[in-house]
Amino acid sequence: MIWLVRLKPDTTSTESFMKTILRMMLLVILSPAFVSAQGNPDWHAAFPGFKIAGNLYYVGTADLAVYLIRTPQGNILINGDFAEDVPTIRKSIEGLGFKYTDTKIVLISHAHGDHDEGVGIIQKDTGAQLMVMEGDVADVQSTAPGRPGAKVNRTLKDGDKVELGGSTLVAHLTPGHTKGCTTWTMQVDEGGKKLNAVIVGSPNVNPGYVLVGNKNYPTIAQDYEKTFKVLNSLPVDLFLGAHGAYFGLKAKYETMKKGGANPLIDPAGYKAYVTEREAAFRKEWERQKQNPPSANAPADRR
Repeated sequence: MIWLVRLKPDTTSTESFMKTILRMMLLVILSPAFVSAQGNPDWHAAFPGFKIAGNLYYVGTADLAVYLIRTPQGNILINGDFAEDVPTIRKSIEGLGFKYTDTKIVLISHAHGDHDEGVGIIQKDTGAQLMVMEGDVADVQSTAPGRPGAKVNRTLKDGDKVELGGSTLVAHLTPGHTKGCTTWTMQVDEGGKKLNAVIVGSPNVNPGYVLVGNKNYPTIAQDYEKTFKVLNSLPVDLFLGAHGAYFGLKAKYETMKKGGANPLIDPAGYKAYVTEREAAFRKEWERQKQNPPSANAPADRR
C-alpha cells in the first residue's frame, strides 16, 4: 500500500531559499566577470602586437593594455586582462617572435578584473613571479568570483624598483581608483635616445565610486589628490596607460603604420589627459559634497 502524505509548505524555508538565490544573483551581476560580458567590445577584441620603442612592446587587446618588456634574462609583463583574454595575449607575444614561457615577472596596474583576472593563469603557465603594490595584494590573492586567486611573490611599496636583464621599472603608488593602483615608469633606449615611458594606472572615478563618507575607504578623495600630484610630477615622453582609450591607442597605431615620428611620444597629450581627469575628479567630489551618496553604493570596478 502506498500512503500519500500532504505536507504543509514550510514558508520560512522557502523565503530563506529565495533570499539565498537573490543574493547569488546579485553577486553574479556585480562580479567582474559579469561586468566583462557587459563591457566595451574592444576589451576582448584582438589587436596586433607591436613595438612601442626600444624593448617595450604592446601585447594587449584593442583596449585592455598589456605591456611586454623584453630583456636578455626573460620578459616582464604588465597586466593580464580578463582570464578569457590570456590566449589573445599569448598569441600577441608569440606573434612578435617571443616566447610566452619566457615571462619571468608579472605586474599589474591595479586590482580590477579587466587588468588582473588573468595573472594567476599566466603565473601558472610560465612560473613567473607576481609582484603587486601593497594596497592591492589582498584583492589579487582573493578567490572570490572574478578574482585571480594568485600567489603574490613580492609586495611592492611606493618607489620600489623591479629589475630584470638591465631594465628597471619604478612603481609609483597612485591610489584612489584602487588602494594599490600603480603607475609604472621606465626609460627605454630608442636609437641611442633615452625616452621616459609612463604607464598610467588609472586616475578615473568610476560610476558608483563614493568620495564622501566612504566607510570602506575613508581617504579615497585625499588619495586621488595624491595621485594627481604624482602624475603631474612625472617626466614623460611615451604616454601609455592601463586602457588604450587613455592615450588613443587605435588611432596612434594607424599613424605608426604610416611611418614617421612615433605618435606615442606625446607629452602634451599626457598633460591634457591628466588635467582633464583631475578636473573630472574635482567636479564629482564637489557634487558629492553637496549631495552625499550612499556609502554602500556598488562601484563600477574597471
